[in-house]
Amino acid sequence: MNVSVVIPTLNEEKNLGILLKELKNLKLINEIIIIDGYSTDKTVQEAKKFGCKVIFDDMGKGSALRKGLDAARGDIIICMDADLSMLSNEIHLLVAGIKAGYDICMGSRFIQGGGSDDMSLIRKFGNKFFVFLVNLLWNMNYSDLCYGYRSLKKSTIKKLDLKSDGFGIETEISIKAAKKGLKVLEVPSFEKARKFGKGKLKTFNDGWRIFKIIVTEFLKDDLYG
Repeated sequence: MNVSVVIPTLNEEKNLGILLKELKNLKLINEIIIIDGYSTDKTVQEAKKFGCKVIFDDMGKGSALRKGLDAARGDIIICMDADLSMLSNEIHLLVAGIKAGYDICMGSRFIQGGGSDDMSLIRKFGNKFFVFLVNLLWNMNYSDLCYGYRSLKKSTIKKLDLKSDGFGIETEISIKAAKKGLKVLEVPSFEKARKFGKGKLKTFNDGWRIFKIIVTEFLKDDLYG
């Protein structure tokens, strides 16, 4: 099974070269797609230096991921960030989950073997609240919700019919996987602090967007279910 990696970027020049070198050394990845938000540094040059396909999108993380997922040719597609917070050697776990027959394999920071060096108390509280809400409304047993290190079977993308443009894309994937009865596996993942630069997540604004996605998907069930 061919493996594609999809990475949204915005001014990640210093991080991206290190990450791409790690990914190339894994020797199990057939394609790397960079979806760049029109970076003003040398992010795109770094991507091309390593032979990555580059697509441009400045609508937000969700829009970038949707473009990358559509463009990816692999049977297994890995979504990850460019900031070196996600351990590249964990890709083996994400690939193994799909090969074992799951539709989606999600990294979790909150199961045995997982953890985080990059989560404030308010973000931890928000994530736990959203996890509780989604599990309650859709009878799931997720342990993590707002984490983007995931793998998907290519044939699953159309079933999800993703719409989010922003950071709520991970929540939308988790909810729609539950609603459509897809086979989902969580595997442990350790999140490091980003190495260079500042993160783009805005805790309260993006938290509000995530909450709206949960409410919107629940109301769709109520109206049409």
